[in-house]
Amino acid sequence: MAEIALIAATGVAKWFELGNRRIDVLKSIDFSLYAGDMVGIVGRSGSGKSTLLHLLGTLDQPSRGEIRYAGRRLDHLPDAELAAFRNRFIGFVFQFHHLLPEMTAYENVLMPTLIARQRHGEARDRACSLLERVGLAHRLDHHPGELSGGEQQRVALARALVMQPQVVLADEPTGNLDGKTAEEMHALMEQLNAETGTAFVVVSHNQELARRMRKVVRMEDGQFIADEPGDLPSADPLPVAADAQVASPLNTAAEAEA
Repeated sequence: MAEIALIAATGVAKWFELGNRRIDVLKSIDFSLYAGDMVGIVGRSGSGKSTLLHLLGTLDQPSRGEIRYAGRRLDHLPDAELAAFRNRFIGFVFQFHHLLPEMTAYENVLMPTLIARQRHGEARDRACSLLERVGLAHRLDHHPGELSGGEQQRVALARALVMQPQVVLADEPTGNLDGKTAEEMHALMEQLNAETGTAFVVVSHNQELARRMRKVVRMEDGQFIADEPGDLPSADPLPVAADAQVASPLNTAAEAEA
């Protein structure tokens, strides 16, 4: 039986109406993501990278085409159910970390589990373990303003992973970091991908960092384009955890509390 894609986009287009004018942002995109994938999407500003990531993350709906999650369409779901799915199935890391300044690093990481009403003991242990995993065990009680830019992004990565999502979508996650810290952040994502089987899609304009990805696609003018031979070579495949599985995309609140 063929493996089911975690996310499968078919003929996806996105446009906006501005008066009598239609602005096409994405043009007939086909894209599939499987467990353990590590995909880089590169392109200039305005090429449609972030718009595609928002669609894949259910933060917006395509103007045409369909997106399926583990074989299911979700565009018919009420907002509350879609939000619950998003919280459990997808983790997000953005260029701006979006941490809550009044909360500690630990509390920021724990937040998605509180929304899902998970058991506090298990969620607490997972949050602490992830902060230790990203090198911040000594920073649990520090607020974002007391952390460096790289540390804040590490907290954001731990928060993206605390619900044990099938997919992490990262939009320019190292855009505000210096070169050394950006390298460390990418290495950490690669290691977590290899250890857990969590699929990563990383949008970046940094082609040097994109070379680290196992797969690379380039966007231009709202569509994927073929790379020149030898351009942006993909890295060698990394091992994927043997027990990585595709979870059902529809997890109810009752399942989250179980």
